[in-house]
Amino acid sequence: MAHDPLDGLVTFLAVAEHQSFSSAAVRLGVSPSAVSQSIRNLEARLGVALFNRTTRSVSLTEVGTLYFDRVAPSLRELLDAAQEIGEADSAPAGLLRLNVPRAAFMIALEPVLRDFLEAYPGIDLEITIDNRLVDIVGAGFDAGIRFGDLVEKDMVAVKIGPPIAAHVVAAPDYIARYGVPQHPSDLLGHSCIGFRHLTTGQVERWAFVRGDESLELAVRGRLIVNDTVALTQAALDGIGIAYMISGYIERFVEDGRLVRLLEEWSPPLSGFTLYYPDRRRVPLKLRALIDFLRSHRPAVPATRVDGVTR
Repeated sequence: MAHDPLDGLVTFLAVAEHQSFSSAAVRLGVSPSAVSQSIRNLEARLGVALFNRTTRSVSLTEVGTLYFDRVAPSLRELLDAAQEIGEADSAPAGLLRLNVPRAAFMIALEPVLRDFLEAYPGIDLEITIDNRLVDIVGAGFDAGIRFGDLVEKDMVAVKIGPPIAAHVVAAPDYIARYGVPQHPSDLLGHSCIGFRHLTTGQVERWAFVRGDESLELAVRGRLIVNDTVALTQAALDGIGIAYMISGYIERFVEDGRLVRLLEEWSPPLSGFTLYYPDRRRVPLKLRALIDFLRSHRPAVPATRVDGVTR
């Protein structure tokens, strides 16, 4: 029996794009063993090895790269055409996988999540909370959310979520003991709670802007954390002054458990961006989420996370 010349090519494309058999399996909705078998069959039929395989990585061989460059454009055209026909008279459906930091989930997604799921009953969401920068294509995600200045240039970027800014806050108890800073430079004499970014490993420097004036400080304190919930709780406990984005502390400010400091120096931030690979056609399920987020941008950020009322 003659073999179908297209047999295994969709699997080949997925493995080549993700550089991972397991990620390709997630994308295709099959087992990793099925992906491996499909690639072995394709390689046997072509009589060449398409991938270099080690226990830690998968990469195209030289001939595999040549083959990918030849077949990928045409195959994507075929897949796009099939998707267009399949979606012509259908509602958005399927599993949509997102990779987002905790702040983006709570501020941009959580306020509208229930409404989105009710509006699109055919879409299932899998949201991975991850503050690190990851390769969303290689990891099998449909899209990611990050601060706008962290998105790679080869991605399509869409602004989402409410405007955000940096706030300096402290508990009334701390202020009663140590006083109120009148200028950002006064913070150098206070106990400030540091925040270490997982992406860079650096402790965040605090930026301030007022009119034409701007400055950046490497503040000091006895506590450094790498989680926003821990940072919020440490500020509530009166351990020190915290520097946080809006969306985490509004409720505490309203009920008097935290006090905003140096309000006139609060700089606006770049805000959140949803991003996805630069492809000719966006899957209908992802387009539904993008359109929903753009038309339902919450005016007031969320104030609740992990049992901490904010």
